[in-house]
Amino acid sequence: MHTRRDTLCGLASVPLLGLSGCSTRDLPDTIEIHDPDARALFRGSPGLSQLADGFVWSEGPTWDRERGCLYFTDVPSNIAYRWSDEAGLEVLLDPSGVDPTEAEGMREPGANGLWFGEDGWLYLCNHGTRSVERLRLESPVRQRLVNQFSGLKFNSPNDLVRSRDGSLYFTDPPYGLEGLNASPLKEMSANGVYRLGRDGQCTRLYDQLSFPNGIALSPDERWLYVSQSDPVAPYIYRAELYADGGVGPLERWFDTSVFLAAGDPGLPDGLCVSTDGIAFATGPGGVFVLAPDGHLMARILTGRATANCAFGGEDGRILFMTAHDRLLQLPTQVAGVQWRTLSPPG
Repeated sequence: MHTRRDTLCGLASVPLLGLSGCSTRDLPDTIEIHDPDARALFRGSPGLSQLADGFVWSEGPTWDRERGCLYFTDVPSNIAYRWSDEAGLEVLLDPSGVDPTEAEGMREPGANGLWFGEDGWLYLCNHGTRSVERLRLESPVRQRLVNQFSGLKFNSPNDLVRSRDGSLYFTDPPYGLEGLNASPLKEMSANGVYRLGRDGQCTRLYDQLSFPNGIALSPDERWLYVSQSDPVAPYIYRAELYADGGVGPLERWFDTSVFLAAGDPGLPDGLCVSTDGIAFATGPGGVFVLAPDGHLMARILTGRATANCAFGGEDGRILFMTAHDRLLQLPTQVAGVQWRTLSPPG
């Protein structure tokens, strides 16, 4: 039986690695360079640092610019955390998903992907309730936005991204269910990719992916990126979004097979995008840095299966990574799309 976490963690788990011959004096030795232009993205960075550890499977990071902190989840443990420079690690939600007494049939009952919106809401993909929710941090009351499509319950919404017009794009693999695709609770025949409009209308965009997982938008929101956590087809896809609300076909944008075959731990999972359209996508060995045309610029070597990443910090130029049992950070020279109005560093 294929399970994401078993596959991700079972390949290898090694300490943070340096790569002989691929570093330079002005680059951390955890950066593997494939395109010389990538050097400018990390120049002056002190490299990876660990902020917290001890998690079962850390996921779903998102930065709150208003409060200056990061939120992320430990999905199997059913807890969501907050981290900041001032306070360190704190529990944000316990349980993050559903109360354990109501988790029958759930393999992972906690919340997974998070997104802190410019509207002040924290959006959650909740495995336990099989829904997409939102909440105000000053109140524990959650609003369920959607939990079904065409009268059928979702599998376990996994990751999401919010567009400028307020639409939510999210993936729905079966990772939250015991038995995954074989779960008796599974009502959907597809593991889909969806869009929830501001009007509440939910549309299934794609139904052909085996295990859709991470999801992101390009800075101009012309392109939608979706990763597939399938060891047989470990691909990152891209599709065009049309002005009239239509979508183009999924195209294979990047293939991680060669890295997976080399025994590097992890599969394509979460991803985030910088203001200049460079994608930071988790996969075998750490985080792939992909140019807008899809070619590999660099790889950040975390030494372990890495679930997701997000930009944050005061100027949006710190890349936070949820790497299996750890929360890591890496200062960069680029900012995430939520900082698109900020000027570049001098």
